[in-house]
Amino acid sequence: MKQLLRILLAAVGILAIVAVAAVVYVTTFLDPEDFKPRLTAVVEEQTGLSLALEGPITWSFYPRIGVGVEKARAWLPEQAEESAAFAAIDRAEVSVAFGPLLRGEIAVDGLTLDGMRLKLERDANGEGNWEPLLERLSEHNESAAETVLAPASAGPNADAGSLEVILSIASVEVKNADIRFRDAQTQALWRLQSLNISGSNVNPVRAFPLKAMFTLTKHNHLDAEALERDPHFTSEINLETRVRLGLVDELFVLENMALTTRSRSGAEGEPQQLSLKAAELVARMGEQQLSIKEGLLETGLRNADSWQGSLALVLAFGLESDWQAQTAQLKDLQLTGPDNLRMSGHLNVEQLRDAPRYRGQITAAPFTLRPWLARSGITLTTAGDAALSDVAMTSPIEGDAEQLSLPSLSLVVDDSTFTGELSAALDGSRLAFDLEGDQLTLDRYLPGAATAEQASRGLLRRAFAQDTHTLLPQSFLRDLALEGDLSVDTLVLNGLTFNNPRLQLRGDDGIHRLTAFESGFYEGELSATGQVDATGSILEWVFSPTINNVQVAPLIEAVSDEEKASPLRGRFNLSGDLTSQGNTREALIGNLNGELNARLNDGAILNTNISQQMCKLAAQLEGEGTLRDWHADTRFERFDATFQISNGLVNSDDLLITLPGINVLGEGELDLTSLNFDTRANARLVDTADVACEVNPRLEQLPLPLRCEGHLGDERTEWCRLDSEAFQTAVVDLLRNEAGSRVDEELEERLGETMEKLDEKLGEGASNELRDGLRSLFD
Repeated sequence: MKQLLRILLAAVGILAIVAVAAVVYVTTFLDPEDFKPRLTAVVEEQTGLSLALEGPITWSFYPRIGVGVEKARAWLPEQAEESAAFAAIDRAEVSVAFGPLLRGEIAVDGLTLDGMRLKLERDANGEGNWEPLLERLSEHNESAAETVLAPASAGPNADAGSLEVILSIASVEVKNADIRFRDAQTQALWRLQSLNISGSNVNPVRAFPLKAMFTLTKHNHLDAEALERDPHFTSEINLETRVRLGLVDELFVLENMALTTRSRSGAEGEPQQLSLKAAELVARMGEQQLSIKEGLLETGLRNADSWQGSLALVLAFGLESDWQAQTAQLKDLQLTGPDNLRMSGHLNVEQLRDAPRYRGQITAAPFTLRPWLARSGITLTTAGDAALSDVAMTSPIEGDAEQLSLPSLSLVVDDSTFTGELSAALDGSRLAFDLEGDQLTLDRYLPGAATAEQASRGLLRRAFAQDTHTLLPQSFLRDLALEGDLSVDTLVLNGLTFNNPRLQLRGDDGIHRLTAFESGFYEGELSATGQVDATGSILEWVFSPTINNVQVAPLIEAVSDEEKASPLRGRFNLSGDLTSQGNTREALIGNLNGELNARLNDGAILNTNISQQMCKLAAQLEGEGTLRDWHADTRFERFDATFQISNGLVNSDDLLITLPGINVLGEGELDLTSLNFDTRANARLVDTADVACEVNPRLEQLPLPLRCEGHLGDERTEWCRLDSEAFQTAVVDLLRNEAGSRVDEELEERLGETMEKLDEKLGEGASNELRDGLRSLFD
C-alpha cells in the first residue's frame, strides 16, 4: 500500500509538472500541439516512461489558464509498445489561476484525472514492475525538475524561472480510475475499480478534506477475469477524512477519519459491514511507523447459517506500531456486543513481520456464553437450561498465530470459580490446562436430548463436531495432544457428590489416558485409571475403578428416586478392570467386558432381622418358641461377590452373605442392555460360635431359597419371592436321605399340602416377612 501511494503521488506530481510546463508553452507559443514532443521528452527524461499523446492538447485563458491532455498512454522502459500500457488516462486537465500569474506566481487551481488505468505486476520472485520507476524517481529531486522546466519556459520575453509555484491546489479529482495488481507470487489478481478521489485546497502545510471511494476485488487465479469468473472477494470502500501532509518528513496525517466497507466472499456470500473511525491516524513513512488515536471499529456481521440479522460489535482502541522494529501496541481495548459482552485489555505484538507473537491482559465482565457458542456454529443442548449463562474471566494472554495461552486465569462459570492456566493450539491439535476450582455441578452441563449439526473447524468447533448420539468427539481426539490437571473442592455428577476430586489427563497420537483420578466419596475413597484409544475407526476403552470404605447408606439415598431411608448400611469396597468399544452409550454397554470384586464390610439390613425370622421359623417347625431379645437390624459379617461381565451381561456365581448363624449363597445375572435380571439365593442355618439360635441339626441342612427376577424399572416389591418349588425340592432331598427312596412319592404328595399350610403353622404372613427380609439383601 505504501508503494502504491508513492506511485499515485508520483503520478500526480509528474502530471502537475507536465501541466505547469504545458501552461508555459501554451502561453508562450500559442500552439499546444507543438508542446507534445517536448512534453514526452520531459517525461521520459524524468521517469524513463515512454509517453504517447494520442489525443489533442487543449487550453483555455480566462478566468483561469488551463491545459487538457486526452488519451495518453505510458510504457515502462523494458516494455514493448505493442503490449498493454503500464499507465493510461482518458483525460488529464490542469488549470492555474490567472490573477496570481500577474504577480509572478503559479497557483494551480484544479487538477483532474479521468479514466486513469494502472497495471501493476509482481513476478514469481517477488519483484514488481513499478520498482525501476521508483528507483528512477528517487534519483531526481525537486531542483532537477525545475531545471528541466526552465528551458521550456524561456521565450523571447519571458523567464519561467522567475515564477514562484504556490503548492496549493484548489481542487483535485480522480475519476473512474482502474488499478490492477497481478501477483504471480501468490497467484492472486487484485483490482481497484471505479476509484474516485476528490480533495480541495490541497497543500503541504494545512489539513484539507479528502474523499475516496472504490471497489476492491480479488481473484484467487490469475486467469479468472479472462474466464469471466466471479471474484472470490469483493469490498466496497468509502473514505472521508482531512489530510495533513508533511512531504519533507514523509508524514501523512488523517484527521477525523471515517472508513466504511461492505464486503462479501464469493458471489452469494453474506455482506459484512465494517466501519473504522479515528480521531487521528499518523503514518510516518520514512520511519515506517503508524499510530491511531481514539480508534473505533464497528462491525455488522452476517451469517445466515448461525444467526439472524446483523451482529453488531464495537471495538475501541489505540494503536502504536513500528514496522522496522516489528512491534505494535494495542492500547485501551474495549469490546462490546450483545448478550452483555464487555471485554477490555491490551496487547503488545513482537516480530510483527516474521513470526508475530503477542502478550497482554484480557478481562471479560459477566456475560452469557451460550448464544456466542451458537453464533460460532456450536449448538449446545445441556441438561440445565441456564448453563453457561454467567461467564466471566480475567488473565494475562500470550501466544502467536498458532496458539493461545492464558497463564494466570481466573474464570467464573455460573456458580463455579477456577484459577490456573490454560493453553490451546488454534487449530485444535493441542489442549493443556491446570485448574483448581471451588465447586462444579457437571449435571447441568451434560448433553441434553439432542445436539444440532455442528461446524468442523477450529478448536471449539472440532471439539463439538459430532453425531447426535456420540459421547466423545473422536476425530478431535485422534489429532489432539492433551495435558490436563483439574481439582475442585466439590464435584456433583449424576446426583453424586465427590469431595476434593483430582484428575490427571495425558494424551497424544490418539491415545488418551486417565493417569489418575482420586476423590473422597461418601466417607470413603474413589480412584480410577483408564484409557481411550481413538486411533482406529472405533473407540477402545479401558477403565480400572477402585472404591474403598464407601458408606452405602448415603450413597443409596443419593441415587434413589424416592425420598426414603436406605435399607442397607455398611462400607463398600470394589476393584476391577473393564474394557469396552464404541462411542455411544448403547455400544459401550453392549461391548462391556471385565471383572469386578465387591465386598461390604460392617454391613446391616436396616429395620429387618433375618436371623430372628429364620430362628422363629426353625423354632416353630420344632414346635418351640424363641425368648431372646433381638436387634432391630440384620447385621452381617461378610458380603462378597465376584462379577464377570461379558458383552454387557453381568454374572456372579459366588455371592456370599454371612449373618450370625446364617449363610446366604447366591448366583445370578443382570443384562445391562435390557436391565432384566434373575438371581437365586439360598439361606442356610449354620452352627457357628455366634449362632443366633439353637436348631435341629437336620434344619441346618435345609436351605431357604429366594428368587429375585424382573426388570430394574419394575416396582421393587415385585422383584423377590420365596422360591416354593426350590424349597419343596430341598425338603424332599433332605427327607429322602433320611427315609430312603421308598417314600419319595408319598413325600412329594404330602409336601405340596404342607407348603400351602406353612403360613397357618408359622402364623399368617410369616413366610412373607421372611421373604421380605431376605429380599432386602438384593434390593
